[in-house]
Amino acid sequence: MSFHTGMHRMMNATDEKPKLSRPLLKRVLAYALPYRWSLVAMLLLILATTGLSLLNPLIVRNLIDQTIPQKNLTRLVWLALALLMIPALSGAMNVLQRRLSSNVGEGVIYDLRVALYSGLQRMSLRFFTNTKIGELMSRLNNDVVGAQTAISSTIISIVTEVVQAAAVLVVMFTLEWRLTLIALVIMPLFIVASRKLMDRLRDISRQQLEANAQMNAMMNETLNIGGALLVKLFGQRETEVNRFSDRAHEVRSLGVDRAFTGSLFFAIVGLISAVGTALVYGLGGYFVISGKFTVGTIVAFGSYLASLYGALQGLANAPLDFSTSLVSFERVFEVLDLPPDIIEMPEALVLERVRGEITFDAVSFQYEKGDEHFLSDVHRYGSIENVAAALSGKEEPANHEEEGSVHTQARGYALQNVSFTAAPGQLTALVGPSGAGKTTLTYLIPRLYDPSSGRILIDGHDLREVTLDSLCAQIGMVTQETYLFHDTVRTNLLYAKPDASQSELEEACRAANIHDFIAQLNDGYDTIVGERGYRLSGGEKQRLALARVILKDPRILVLDEATSSLDSESEALIQEALKRVMAGRTSIVIAHRLSTILAADQILVIDRGEIIEHGNHASLLAQNGLYAALYHTQFRKGEA
Repeated sequence: MSFHTGMHRMMNATDEKPKLSRPLLKRVLAYALPYRWSLVAMLLLILATTGLSLLNPLIVRNLIDQTIPQKNLTRLVWLALALLMIPALSGAMNVLQRRLSSNVGEGVIYDLRVALYSGLQRMSLRFFTNTKIGELMSRLNNDVVGAQTAISSTIISIVTEVVQAAAVLVVMFTLEWRLTLIALVIMPLFIVASRKLMDRLRDISRQQLEANAQMNAMMNETLNIGGALLVKLFGQRETEVNRFSDRAHEVRSLGVDRAFTGSLFFAIVGLISAVGTALVYGLGGYFVISGKFTVGTIVAFGSYLASLYGALQGLANAPLDFSTSLVSFERVFEVLDLPPDIIEMPEALVLERVRGEITFDAVSFQYEKGDEHFLSDVHRYGSIENVAAALSGKEEPANHEEEGSVHTQARGYALQNVSFTAAPGQLTALVGPSGAGKTTLTYLIPRLYDPSSGRILIDGHDLREVTLDSLCAQIGMVTQETYLFHDTVRTNLLYAKPDASQSELEEACRAANIHDFIAQLNDGYDTIVGERGYRLSGGEKQRLALARVILKDPRILVLDEATSSLDSESEALIQEALKRVMAGRTSIVIAHRLSTILAADQILVIDRGEIIEHGNHASLLAQNGLYAALYHTQFRKGEA
């Protein structure tokens, strides 16, 4: 390994120290097991290339000491051909070794990524609401790539350098043991100087990465459409330019320091190497003059000396390289070892013909404390996710909650002792203040969460006793924030039914009052909707989401009827579509429209996680409670 490679690895290493244990190493090596024959082949190639590399100095020695002085043309031709063939053979074996190495490395990356992605798909919604997406992406990319180097690169490099150092030392001792001892005497100076300068380089590199992260975070905040608009509206262009200039200046200064220290490192290492080389050639020259040594031996010895220093420097850095790779493996294993909190019973029932009766039996639910610590905090230098405050640079403050005397929705339990039954084919409307627990209630029906206590039944079966796939097949859900993939209209619709025909797509879109709109697009159903569907209006996205649910054809419909951002035309189209969608289905709707509430078979009024009123529109108005207040302040005004 070259000095440049060693410097690069040490500068980019973290300070985290993994706990080296037998179970950890055994688990790491388990990922190498499927590639054991490739690794064996790589080791054999390493031995072969190392053996070939030892021949060149000996050939040069023979040329100088015997072939040329003896004017042996035949041997000269053969040795010249050998000098040509050895690099050719070494090159071919290095290409093959690189092929095997990349096969092992990419294979390990593939295995880890698929295992990670599969594990993440098993996690509940609670996990994703408490984990930063940037952290997950780092584990799937940075840590996976870092982990595979332990198998495909670091271990192989250690073996290579050990074999090379041992072989070179044996040959050097065979040539002249006194010169070999002199070459080894300066090694402590070589390693100490390397370590001291590497520590300094690593500190500067870390500071530069942190400064880059601050600068990048600021660019992300001020150059996206929202940030750029805010800068212009408040006239802060000059302020942000100055702020960016300060951060860019810090990056520049650290870059200069890094370049200077790096050049100093190579100068000192080169000087120490030169001291060893000078001593070897000086003493070797004396031996030649004394008649105890040949010129060819000195030349060969010098070649071996460079190989020895390179191998020993690589071995000095090997523990750090291996530790860094193991840190990445630990982070990958941390995700793989997370237990899913939504577990399917071994003998779970497969739901087939469902009537659609939903029963909540004394259900309570609490968002558990400590949910924010699913994954350990990982500080990655240079990662934007590590920047707490993008503009001010301040640390993230502690979260303090204050309790006031006013009536709020802040509480320990999201739902408390909720009991009701939604009969098959009936419409149940959920109403209540924002934060009362309506959305949480709807999330429990498809088992995005499990109740903290109580149980939820579908046709008399506890949700925990049925398979997740069959439960999902019976429930269609349209959330308040409609999510569309950055793909075509067709792909987004087919997510509900991958084998749906074009006629089925069009039928579902007609039922959702969106087909005519799609037909007028330039590419029709093959139109790209953009990131999160940003090319569509709010009403168009909602109708497309309804069409997707219609295509799924579920027996139970769960709907957050958000309408705050819709114009009157979109509102009317969606109302008409909803009548079609809810017909004959058990529907549980977070209601914002008076028309939906009036059509409901039962209305549940939720406040602070509890059902405080229950009945139809007329009976609830007569109670003159929270529902009556909401009706007079929101629903009637909104309908007008």
